[in-house]
Amino acid sequence: MHIAILGTGMVGSTLGSKMIALGHKVRMGSRTAGNEKAVAWVNANGANASQGSFADAAAFGELAFNCTSGSGSLAAMEAAGPANLKGKILIDVSNPLDFSKGMPPSLSVCNTDSLGEQIQRALPGTRVVKALNTMACTLMIDAGLLAGGDTSVFMCGNDAGAKETVAGILKKDFGWKDVVDLGDLTAARGQEMILPIWLRLWGTFKTPNFNFKMVR
Repeated sequence: MHIAILGTGMVGSTLGSKMIALGHKVRMGSRTAGNEKAVAWVNANGANASQGSFADAAAFGELAFNCTSGSGSLAAMEAAGPANLKGKILIDVSNPLDFSKGMPPSLSVCNTDSLGEQIQRALPGTRVVKALNTMACTLMIDAGLLAGGDTSVFMCGNDAGAKETVAGILKKDFGWKDVVDLGDLTAARGQEMILPIWLRLWGTFKTPNFNFKMVR
């Protein structure tokens, strides 16, 4: 499969390298082709890795991951182009973190809206699924790093078929045993509002290597 990674940070690099390891062809997109981080990532990942603009990557991918910072996600989706993402699944990993007043960050949108919903409104023809936004990127791609894979990952979205596809990726490719479907995309409000407590826990534990487990 051809995969688009939108964003050149640690999350995008980690997800992109994992998808290449699984045998996919991956194009990393940034604001401009030739981004230094994207070029370095390509050089480290071999022939199945490529890079370009957000629009280049979006057009290339059959499925896309939004790994941009929350403050830049809407601009990145505009640059990627709704036509390039039309009909495709976009796995939204971003969080609306606002660092303008220092640490810890607040949320730029919450309660009655979410970044996931804003992205869906900006991309009405795209099947947006919110997932993997409540954990460190090393855990996203390898659930077995903690408790033998017996922790929980949340997802939500308006398209049942898209969620089924994403659940398959989470289970088969990333090793998740407990995929919790929270319903339609309004549930992204709750997923994103986990971040303030997640960040506090990181500060308390002095490590991001932890996760939530739903005990029923």
